[in-house]
Amino acid sequence: MTSIGGAEMVDWNLAVATATRLVRPGPEVTRDEARAVVAELRRHAKASEEHVRAFTRMIPEGHEPEDTPVLVVDRAGWIKANVAGFRELLKPLLEKMQERRSGSPGGAVLGAVGGKVTGVELGMLLSFLASRVLGQYETFAPASRDLPAGENGGGRLLLVAPNIVHVERELDVAPHDFRLWVSLHEETHRTQFTAVPWLRDHLQGEIQSFLAATDMDPMTVLERLREAAQALTGARPEGEDEEGGRSLVELVQTPEQREVLGRLTAVMSLLEGHADYVMDGVGPQVVPSVAEIREKFQQRRARGASRLDQALRKLLGLDAKLRQYRDGERFVRAVVDEVGMAGFNRVWTSPNTLPTKAEIAKPADWVARVHRKAD
Repeated sequence: MTSIGGAEMVDWNLAVATATRLVRPGPEVTRDEARAVVAELRRHAKASEEHVRAFTRMIPEGHEPEDTPVLVVDRAGWIKANVAGFRELLKPLLEKMQERRSGSPGGAVLGAVGGKVTGVELGMLLSFLASRVLGQYETFAPASRDLPAGENGGGRLLLVAPNIVHVERELDVAPHDFRLWVSLHEETHRTQFTAVPWLRDHLQGEIQSFLAATDMDPMTVLERLREAAQALTGARPEGEDEEGGRSLVELVQTPEQREVLGRLTAVMSLLEGHADYVMDGVGPQVVPSVAEIREKFQQRRARGASRLDQALRKLLGLDAKLRQYRDGERFVRAVVDEVGMAGFNRVWTSPNTLPTKAEIAKPADWVARVHRKAD
């Protein structure tokens, strides 16, 4: 546990236990059905490697990139994996807050409340997310006995079986096609990081720069977590505007952080948009009902769910995540249409060839900067 002046900032074990206890049960399947789903997802993950490599041409023929494991998990497994990732990634921020706690006005409050309350609140947020994620490439995944990861700090690919089954039933689409379609998206992320050796370190450096510039006291963190927990339970403070509230991402307090966040937004838009473009672009010869799946999936994204779900989307920054899929896919499509796949792949040359946030919105500006100047 991370200790701050003798009191744990976050009780990580309690966060896992709380999220696992509160997460909604998955769809009803028999034991044999569950085994069949897991086996099929593993086959799709393997098949997706060749499909993605052939379509993106990111990995030269005859070259084998660093491999990373594929894990088919349930909702509890996703929770454990993400808590481990959060704990690793947030170490610098928590250490910084530890140094500040003794002289901070919020230090006494934090000491009284303790890490257990924070762990419960974090667990509540994870229980909400755990039923919504279909798959994930964990870039900064620490290896453990139960959750292996790639060598030298490499990541792992997670496919959340109950969520995939739930959505394919909700959309009433062909299960075989939908499972392969999801696998193509996540495999694209794995290809991005295994084929571009500098990408992981670059992204980690940007995130650590953002965290290092954080200027907030422990009380602010508790307030943000409490806002999220109140939205989750419906216990919104009296008089608060339901359309109000802040995203947890909106902790930016310095010009330096705004600059870093702009670069991070551009990179994440590129990565997510590229994965969406590839999962559709592999084509009907591989996923025959891809057009139907995409149409129904987009309708589901746009429709959202309850008002509670919409409030949490805003609070957790998930609305921004959806914009990244949309804007990033438009950028990739526009660039490929103009300069082809090989021309688009110049984006992976170095951090200097990544698009800026402004270029994501104006792909022609990226083409002009990277292609015409180089030519």
